[in-house]
Amino acid sequence: MQKHQVLIIGGGLAGLRAAVECAMLGVDTAVLSLLYPVRSHSGAAQGGINAALANMPECQDDSPAKHAYDTIKGADFLADQDSAEILTTEGVARIYELEHWGVPFSRTPEGKIAQRPFGGAGYPRTCYAADKTGLYILHTLNEQAVKHRIKVYNEWAALALASDGARSHGIVALNLQTGDIGAFAADAVIFATGGAGRIYKRTSNAMQSTGFALAIAYRAGIPLKDMEFVQFHPTTIIGTNILMTEGARGEGGYLINKDGERFMQRYAPKAMELAPRDIVSRSIQTEINEGRGLPDGGGSVYLDLRHLGREKILERLPGIRDICLSFLGIDPIEKPIPIQPGQHFIMGGIDTDNDGATILPGVFAAGECACVSVHGANRLGGNSLLECVVMGRRAGAAAARFVQGQASAINQAVLNDTLKQTIEQVDALLKSEGKERLVTLRNQMQETMTDKVGIFREEKPMAEALAILRELRARYRHIGVDARHRKFNLDLLHTIELGGMLDIAEATAASALARKESRGAHARLDFTTRDDTNWLKHTLAYFTPDGARLDYKPVTITRWPPEERKY
Repeated sequence: MQKHQVLIIGGGLAGLRAAVECAMLGVDTAVLSLLYPVRSHSGAAQGGINAALANMPECQDDSPAKHAYDTIKGADFLADQDSAEILTTEGVARIYELEHWGVPFSRTPEGKIAQRPFGGAGYPRTCYAADKTGLYILHTLNEQAVKHRIKVYNEWAALALASDGARSHGIVALNLQTGDIGAFAADAVIFATGGAGRIYKRTSNAMQSTGFALAIAYRAGIPLKDMEFVQFHPTTIIGTNILMTEGARGEGGYLINKDGERFMQRYAPKAMELAPRDIVSRSIQTEINEGRGLPDGGGSVYLDLRHLGREKILERLPGIRDICLSFLGIDPIEKPIPIQPGQHFIMGGIDTDNDGATILPGVFAAGECACVSVHGANRLGGNSLLECVVMGRRAGAAAARFVQGQASAINQAVLNDTLKQTIEQVDALLKSEGKERLVTLRNQMQETMTDKVGIFREEKPMAEALAILRELRARYRHIGVDARHRKFNLDLLHTIELGGMLDIAEATAASALARKESRGAHARLDFTTRDDTNWLKHTLAYFTPDGARLDYKPVTITRWPPEERKY
């Protein structure tokens, strides 16, 4: 059995930044990661990271307060305003910290960090490194983790949180390399595992973005907040739904329908292609639904970069060109890119305060798996990487204070009992003669979420989705696996994860069905307007064996009263 003061689950940006902070504060820290950290999904983030540096000529009067206002307005006023101000105020220091650690940001002619326009922003404030920003930051933070000699347990999958209800005592996890299940004693645990995009059929998220860590926290009694708010990125390529960065539109790319029309004029005449993501996604889907999509049968429109010219595409968007060549056989220098909206991000997640702390002492969360809430009902592009480094640092500092402020209180009996129960559950699954199978149930879940809890929502389809998901949860009790070996048994891992995914999908559908308004990414056809009188509040979903139990809490309003959202 391994023991550390702080154990971080997840080796992406939020997890590594939390780990580095803990290590710099002198705390014994380790990272438990499903993948080698440099393979984390954070590396897929392309377009940039926001901060009010005011480096460009047109944004010299930019400020963290203006960034906070844009964030809150983009969030359709569901973001907690104190949290948004923390994000934007501390964000400036985090960017310069990353620069000093070695992130190779693109530069202005004067040598400053270059900034490009992104959707919903009043100024060009998205700092970038060509179109591989997340990858470069991820490698830089991994270098810092190596520098600080942080122990990383690679290819381990967290399965359960050891808790007595009063506090946590560690994690039980599966070693993919051997198939063994082991316990990790820890005075504090930080979840930093990313999103849950794989509960949908069409998603830009990597295979590991199952949301299983959310289910671990959820089952341990920690509420999930605002799970109904799911972001669909406007531009993912047809077939694979690989992301086409918002930076492509930030550099001047157009969205055009089958008639060659820049249709955003109809939906956001001022912001055009740089309206917030929820608006652009709905606009694209409306064009497709009304018959102005491409005649390819795939439901798409064009992202057109041709007018940017070869030199600009090769300098600013080389990764986008590589993806198009590899996956579509298209050179965007010469041809437009067929794109469609795809699930991209969850604004909801594990409910935390501004330091990443949950209601269960010793458990923290940061990054996409957490909900502070800085994104409210809709995240602005460029704010997710910022959340990872700002809230990752804060969660690391808070966890360090937690463990340094008291003697270790790990209850070995609780940890041993959780380990014993988990081993019994996994052994039973390996021996099960159940007839249900992973692929069948997962496909039905993903199709149900995509078709009935997608970009546009309505009561009847969502109620049908909730009924289907509850039926799938019941059928999951009779699931079996075909692969019975121990080492690198991905059939086993993915089958275990599916149980958590069904819990998360059910909480998402239940939360969406209950919210009778349209706000941000939650767009209802039967309740088409925002209702601040009844719904200016956060949804809290609590786990029960029969499904999510919903409660609510108020949104924190500080400086900016809610107003109509226009672009």
